[in-house]
Amino acid sequence: MFGLVGILLALGLIMYLAYRGISVLLLAPVLATLAALFAFDAPLLGLYTQVFMSATGGFIITYFPLFLLGALFGKLMDDSGAAQAIALGIVKKLGNKHAILAIVISCAILTYGGVSLFVVAFAMYPIAARLFIQTNIPKRLLPATIALGAFTFTMTALPGSPAIQNTIPMPTFGTNAFAAPGLGVIAALVMLATGYAWIMHEAHKARKKGEGYGDPSADKSHQAHGTPRRRAGEAMVPETGHHKQEKQIQHRALASDTESAPRLHAEDFDPIEIGHHKQGRQTTGRTLVALIPILVVLVANYLFSNHVIPHWNTAYLKLPEFGGIEISSVLGIWATLLALLSGILTLIVLERTRFENLRATLDGGAHAAAIPIFNTASMVGFGAVIASLPAFIMLRDVVLGISTDNPLISLGIAVNVLAGITGSASGGLSIALHTLGVSYVRLADAAGISHELLHRVTTIATGGLDTLPHNGAVITLLGISKMTHREAYKDIFFAVVPGPILALIVVIGLGMAFGSF
Repeated sequence: MFGLVGILLALGLIMYLAYRGISVLLLAPVLATLAALFAFDAPLLGLYTQVFMSATGGFIITYFPLFLLGALFGKLMDDSGAAQAIALGIVKKLGNKHAILAIVISCAILTYGGVSLFVVAFAMYPIAARLFIQTNIPKRLLPATIALGAFTFTMTALPGSPAIQNTIPMPTFGTNAFAAPGLGVIAALVMLATGYAWIMHEAHKARKKGEGYGDPSADKSHQAHGTPRRRAGEAMVPETGHHKQEKQIQHRALASDTESAPRLHAEDFDPIEIGHHKQGRQTTGRTLVALIPILVVLVANYLFSNHVIPHWNTAYLKLPEFGGIEISSVLGIWATLLALLSGILTLIVLERTRFENLRATLDGGAHAAAIPIFNTASMVGFGAVIASLPAFIMLRDVVLGISTDNPLISLGIAVNVLAGITGSASGGLSIALHTLGVSYVRLADAAGISHELLHRVTTIATGGLDTLPHNGAVITLLGISKMTHREAYKDIFFAVVPGPILALIVVIGLGMAFGSF
């Protein structure tokens, strides 16, 4: 019982202290040690070197290439102006009348194509702010609008998404990024409809009350200089561990408005009708070219997953030096890596004349991968230590016993709660699968539940409670918007938390009734 108190204390502190801005690189090993102290006779150094670091290193070995290529792709999309071109093209097509929907769709396309949600937040804010000012939509709804498009259905539900939340379950379940595509699409529609309904309800209510955008003076620097620029090689703010240094990076990104680049800026568009260039109308060709790398990622992922890699001779994987595994254990990761690499090469070829300094862009993307992978891996190490303590058996039995007849319910709750505690979808997911993944596979096999359904339920479950106030992406988005939790978090919460939870319930219900589809 005393050991259980230590585990709960460590979980509570990691949530609170992460919200206070302390890096999880420090919190994870310290609080894992704190939990171990409550076990009295736990070998602290052994737990750190043999359990914590082994689990941390194992995660990095498996997923670092995905983090690296994902960060490179996002940085290239940002620095080439392709991300802004896509957003402005969609805004032009939908017009001011559908301002909220235009921003949601723009964010969704970018994140579904593999662009980091942090790149999307920085790229979309000046465009969204200008559009909201023109249509007099309250600024408090702007962060919620970006969050709905970037933090929800493209991250966890849509099949084929290269998001890390959709790739982490693949080795555990032997699946690929397109697991349960029909259920994923249904879940995405539920999330989109629920979040969009809330934002539109608030917008209509604000219009009736005469509530407008507010004072736009705080946004002048964004409008005057387009997308907030980062100096060459400067890293994006990661999903977790939003400590002082990262806030300084964010501040510099917001303040760095003196550099120019051959990219599409918000000020290039007429203040009345976004979409008209001062020196000539931009054709839709620019938007279509910018979309090509995203389409390449999605199509390549599907082809490699289903038609290319399965036909390779991979018998050598069963040899001890290659881990003695089946191709199903790595097929999804290999396909996603090759898809991202294809997108990167396509992007460099198509946008080669638009890069201010391609080498600096590549360096910046590589640096941007480091902190997120180590943050998430540290959380995996934390979870491994917790799972190794005797008191964890009590927690495991409680979680697995939530619904003995339906492990999907237990899995959904476990992932949601852990994502909420860590303030990280990938962190909570990694802990859940590292500590309980094998148990859920065994329970699912016994119940005749497909691994594809397990995969989709797991990914959707990461996107509910993860977006609590201490979530790094929420704090970053509010920082970009120059708003406080008091001003904007309520709308963020109702736009991005109830929808994924409802979608999870729907998918579990449909999955149990009809299986995976």
